Amino acid sequence: MIGKKTWIIPDGFLQPKSTGEEVSHEAVCVLNLGDQGADIRLTFYFEDREPMDRFLSTCGAQRTHHIRLDKLKDETGSSVPMGVPYAIKVDSSVPVVVQHSRLDTSQEALALFTTMAFPVTEE
Repeated sequence: MIGKKTWIIPDGFLQPKSTGEEVSHEAVCVLNLGDQGADIRLTFYFEDREPMDRFLSTCGAQRTHHIRLDKLKDETGSSVPMGVPYAIKVDSSVPVVVQHSRLDTSQEALALFTTMAFPVTEE
Protein backbone atom coordinates (compact mmCIF):
# COMPACT_ATOMS: atom_id res chain seq x y z
CA MET A 1 0.00 0.00 0.00
CA ILE A 2 1.39 3.41 -0.95
CA GLY A 3 1.21 6.19 1.64
CA LYS A 4 1.17 6.71 5.39
CA LYS A 5 -1.58 7.31 7.95
CA THR A 6 0.09 10.28 9.66
CA TRP A 7 1.73 13.31 8.03
CA ILE A 8 3.26 16.52 9.42
CA ILE A 9 3.27 19.99 7.83
CA PRO A 10 5.51 22.17 10.04
CA ASP A 11 4.93 25.54 8.31
CA GLY A 12 1.45 26.94 7.87
CA PHE A 13 0.20 30.51 7.55
CA LEU A 14 -3.07 31.77 6.07
CA GLN A 15 -2.32 35.18 4.60
CA PRO A 16 -5.23 37.47 5.54
CA LYS A 17 -4.55 39.88 2.65
CA SER A 18 -5.35 39.26 -1.02
CA THR A 19 -5.14 41.45 -4.10
CA GLY A 20 -6.93 41.01 -7.39
CA GLU A 21 -9.31 38.16 -8.15
CA GLU A 22 -7.25 35.33 -6.62
CA VAL A 23 -7.66 34.68 -2.89
CA SER A 24 -4.64 33.83 -0.73
CA HIS A 25 -5.04 30.31 0.60
CA GLU A 26 -3.39 27.09 1.65
CA ALA A 27 -4.47 23.56 0.82
CA VAL A 28 -3.76 20.11 2.19
CA CYS A 29 -3.77 17.91 -0.91
CA VAL A 30 -4.62 14.26 -0.22
CA LEU A 31 -4.15 11.36 -2.65
CA ASN A 32 -5.85 8.09 -1.70
CA LEU A 33 -4.65 5.23 -3.92
CA GLY A 34 -6.41 2.57 -1.86
CA ASP A 35 -9.72 0.76 -2.25
CA GLN A 36 -11.32 2.32 0.88
CA GLY A 37 -12.30 5.90 1.57
CA ALA A 38 -10.12 7.87 3.99
CA ASP A 39 -11.43 9.68 7.07
CA ILE A 40 -9.10 12.64 7.62
CA ARG A 41 -8.51 14.60 10.85
CA LEU A 42 -6.44 17.79 10.80
CA THR A 43 -4.89 19.05 14.04
CA PHE A 44 -3.46 22.59 14.08
CA TYR A 45 -0.65 23.51 16.51
CA PHE A 46 0.22 27.10 17.46
CA GLU A 47 2.96 29.02 19.26
CA ASP A 48 0.64 30.70 21.76
CA ARG A 49 -2.57 28.66 22.12
CA GLU A 50 -3.92 25.17 22.50
CA PRO A 51 -4.18 22.89 19.44
CA MET A 52 -7.37 22.82 17.35
CA ASP A 53 -8.22 19.22 16.47
CA ARG A 54 -11.84 19.03 15.33
CA PHE A 55 -11.30 19.52 11.60
CA LEU A 56 -12.62 16.51 9.67
CA SER A 57 -12.70 15.65 5.99
CA THR A 58 -12.84 12.62 3.70
CA CYS A 59 -11.07 11.45 0.57
CA GLY A 60 -12.71 8.78 -1.54
CA ALA A 61 -11.01 5.58 -2.64
CA GLN A 62 -8.68 6.16 -5.60
CA ARG A 63 -9.38 9.91 -5.46
CA THR A 64 -7.73 13.20 -4.60
CA HIS A 65 -9.11 15.82 -2.26
CA HIS A 66 -7.81 19.37 -1.91
CA ILE A 67 -8.74 20.67 1.53
CA ARG A 68 -8.80 24.47 1.28
CA LEU A 69 -7.79 25.74 4.70
CA ASP A 70 -9.35 29.18 4.18
CA LYS A 71 -12.75 27.47 3.79
CA LEU A 72 -12.36 24.72 6.38
CA LYS A 73 -14.63 24.69 9.45
CA ASP A 74 -14.40 22.35 12.40
CA GLU A 75 -17.38 20.54 13.92
CA THR A 76 -18.12 23.61 16.11
CA GLY A 77 -18.02 26.03 13.15
CA SER A 78 -14.59 27.48 13.99
CA SER A 79 -12.17 28.37 11.18
CA VAL A 80 -8.40 28.14 10.92
CA PRO A 81 -7.11 31.52 12.17
CA MET A 82 -5.59 33.86 9.58
CA GLY A 83 -2.34 35.75 10.07
CA VAL A 84 -1.08 33.26 12.67
CA PRO A 85 1.70 30.70 12.11
CA TYR A 86 0.77 27.06 12.73
CA ALA A 87 1.77 23.48 12.03
CA ILE A 88 -0.58 20.69 10.94
CA LYS A 89 -0.81 17.00 11.75
CA VAL A 90 -2.85 15.02 9.23
CA ASP A 91 -4.25 11.69 10.47
CA SER A 92 -5.96 9.30 8.06
CA SER A 93 -7.86 6.07 8.62
CA VAL A 94 -6.03 4.50 5.65
CA PRO A 95 -2.62 5.19 4.06
CA VAL A 96 -2.62 8.34 1.89
CA VAL A 97 -0.09 10.74 0.35
CA VAL A 98 -0.17 14.39 1.51
CA GLN A 99 1.15 17.54 -0.13
CA HIS A 100 0.90 21.15 1.12
CA SER A 101 0.43 24.19 -1.12
CA ARG A 102 0.19 27.93 -0.48
CA LEU A 103 -0.95 30.72 -2.80
CA ASP A 104 -0.01 34.18 -1.51
CA THR A 105 -1.74 37.01 -3.38
CA SER A 106 -0.95 39.73 -0.84
CA GLN A 107 1.21 41.48 -3.46
CA GLU A 108 0.67 42.05 -7.16
CA ALA A 109 3.29 39.41 -7.99
CA LEU A 110 1.68 36.15 -6.87
CA ALA A 111 3.69 33.58 -4.92
CA LEU A 112 2.90 29.87 -5.06
CA PHE A 113 4.74 27.06 -3.35
CA THR A 114 4.09 23.43 -2.76
CA THR A 115 5.93 20.76 -0.82
CA MET A 116 5.41 17.21 0.31
CA ALA A 117 4.34 16.78 3.91
CA PHE A 118 6.60 14.74 6.20
CA PRO A 119 5.41 11.12 6.49
CA VAL A 120 5.41 9.60 9.99
CA THR A 121 6.40 5.95 10.16
CA GLU A 122 4.16 3.95 12.47
CA GLU A 123 5.96 1.68 14.90
